[in-house]
Amino acid sequence: MSLKVLIADDAAIIRKTLYHILRNNNYEVVAEAENGLMAVRKYKEYMPDLVIMDITMPEMDGIEATKEILNINPDAKILICSVLGRKNIIVDAFVAGASDFLVKPFRKDSVLEKVSKFEKKRN
Repeated sequence: MSLKVLIADDAAIIRKTLYHILRNNNYEVVAEAENGLMAVRKYKEYMPDLVIMDITMPEMDGIEATKEILNINPDAKILICSVLGRKNIIVDAFVAGASDFLVKPFRKDSVLEKVSKFEKKRN
């Protein structure tokens, strides 16, 4: 069974890019969200194996959405991604409970490397 992924990013082009990278490599994208609040709702609905989430989004940012998702499921796996590669942002993401971090703009091989780690841990 393929890894079920929720993509949360306010930029449609990023969601589309991630969708194609994942789908073309046999991962199942179960839902997409354009803000943190929607990500939390979609998480509850689909209970994916992995959430790929941007930090900077409207309604609720990725840090707060990470905290909310972990309140729902403490074992949730969240891969935070952002153009903000600053150390304090990465630290904030990990303090909130993120499982890993991916810097944008990302390359296909970087995305697949990170996602495959979650798949291996799941199996």
